[in-house]
Amino acid sequence: MTDVGVKIIFFDAAGTLFGLSLGVGEIYSRYARRYGVVIDPETLDAAFRRCFSEQPPLAFPGCSEESQLRRHEFDWWRTLVRQVFDGIDFPFFDRFFETVFDYFRRPGAWRVYDDVIPALVELKEQGVRLAVISNFDSRLDQLFDGLGLGAFFEAVHISSRSGAAKPDPRIFKMALEKAQLSPEQAMHVGDSIRDDVGGAVAAGIYPILLDREWGFPDNERLTIIRDLHQLVNFVTASPGAKTVSTPRRQEGRE
Repeated sequence: MTDVGVKIIFFDAAGTLFGLSLGVGEIYSRYARRYGVVIDPETLDAAFRRCFSEQPPLAFPGCSEESQLRRHEFDWWRTLVRQVFDGIDFPFFDRFFETVFDYFRRPGAWRVYDDVIPALVELKEQGVRLAVISNFDSRLDQLFDGLGLGAFFEAVHISSRSGAAKPDPRIFKMALEKAQLSPEQAMHVGDSIRDDVGGAVAAGIYPILLDREWGFPDNERLTIIRDLHQLVNFVTASPGAKTVSTPRRQEGRE
């Protein structure tokens, strides 16, 4: 471990704190069937992954009006989902899209991972400040409250409202500015090598990759944890209630 004092931990949201109860393809398939379009979930999952990777960032610089922001978010997702169903005759697509867009704002569409609440409680008890940096839209505000996560975080920075999306370091720097801390006083935890690790490094923040699926082998150059209990272990092992010793690596499964 190093002696660098970390006063705040930033977290990614989806894939780190919570995940979908059902896959995107499964949801699209179920609702499309209601409107007369039959496509298997696997096909839709593959199309969604491809189209999502090709979309511009979910960020709208200079958009200060909430009503305008919500319209931009809605249109961004509509464009993406329309591409998922590209080439398919879908007369009632707009009604379908409004239905699924609303579905994903509901807490019941998501599940908080089992390790999250206990870990957040312990981190707060240690005096660690917590915040979120996520490539999400304004539906996250409602989701966090509905999932019982809102009270843990002093700030939630979403890409659409911030005007920059991970891995752009600007969203990390905005979060640091709001927290009134330097990069050396923060760490960022997330499940994406590109967005979370790459973005944090670009902003000078210590990155931790959360690999719940054990898809990445241990790496001497990158701190990898398999659940948030390991993150708590880093904190509780450090001296001082409000300073977290930055970990180099965590060995094995716990």
